[in-house]
Amino acid sequence: MSHREEQAPRGREPACLLCQRSEADLDICGEKLFIHGLCVHEFCLFFASNFPDRPVHRGGLWCLPSWEIRAVVSLAAQQRCCICGQSGATISCCETGCELSFHLPCANQGGCVTQFCRPFRAFCPAHSPEQAVEATPEPGTQCLICLEPVEDRKTFNTLVCPACRTAWFHRDCIQGQALHAGRFSFQCPLCRNDESFIRDMLTMGIQIPLRPPSWEVFNAFDEMGDRHRHCDASECLFPGGRHEAEEEGPWQLLWCSSCAAEGTHRHYSGLRNSITSWECDGCAGLGTEFRRISGMTDTVPREMKPPAVKGRIPEPMAAPEPSASREQAERQPPSPGPSPAGDTSPARG
Repeated sequence: MSHREEQAPRGREPACLLCQRSEADLDICGEKLFIHGLCVHEFCLFFASNFPDRPVHRGGLWCLPSWEIRAVVSLAAQQRCCICGQSGATISCCETGCELSFHLPCANQGGCVTQFCRPFRAFCPAHSPEQAVEATPEPGTQCLICLEPVEDRKTFNTLVCPACRTAWFHRDCIQGQALHAGRFSFQCPLCRNDESFIRDMLTMGIQIPLRPPSWEVFNAFDEMGDRHRHCDASECLFPGGRHEAEEEGPWQLLWCSSCAAEGTHRHYSGLRNSITSWECDGCAGLGTEFRRISGMTDTVPREMKPPAVKGRIPEPMAAPEPSASREQAERQPPSPGPSPAGDTSPARG
């Protein structure tokens, strides 16, 4: 049983003591932890301003004493969020002399920047960092992700790639892409730059989780490695059914050597034990090519052989020659042929 299951109270979902939210975006606020019976979000602890030694890893969170967390909550009760107006704001702007505080779930809504990397700095809307790259979107520029128009300048909600300076996107759109791609696959949607792009996005407060992309977790593509495992004959004759096969012999299952998307039992297709590969009708080109089976001396399927007639051997039909035009026929001299039958006169001259 996990630590969360042991400490989580029954009934409705408990609220985080720092942001006072029972339901929040876990990608932004982090997992809900239960430390010494206290419910807190992981990133709410990271961004809390009153810890003498700010924790930067999961192990550091579990080592925090309960009195230290309660002290942060007690001090935050005296501070109001500059966005929602409620008390309990544990995150303060790191600009010297600024006294504004806010909750982590309120940051994006109010234009505050929280940098999800060491030392986890936070900025109020007045002191939020701006992208240093000098670029302005042309009229009608669209976000490369949602294809909706962006603002006519760089703002909190409109970001640009610092490498190519032509890829523009909304903050929410690039944040969603970062959550799906993770640190190992996150890059500019246009120029594919990753180093300066990731560094700039972290500065602008984009949360890039340190994990593989979402399309590689939970074995999303495991079925692509599964091999075809049944006979595709129109009427399978194996007593065990088309989904069963033997390791060798007439009921061994062979896969198409070209596409591996169809299979057949040796016995159904009349394949000898010496045959090592087989092609399905789609890959062999039924009606246009012979089915190619390595190890067979007779490569012509039975249904494609011409019928035998008693008393004579069927002659193959000759392909018609292309007809020449009348002018070409007149220009060409007649070819000399054999003398007519019965003409025994000697040659002249």
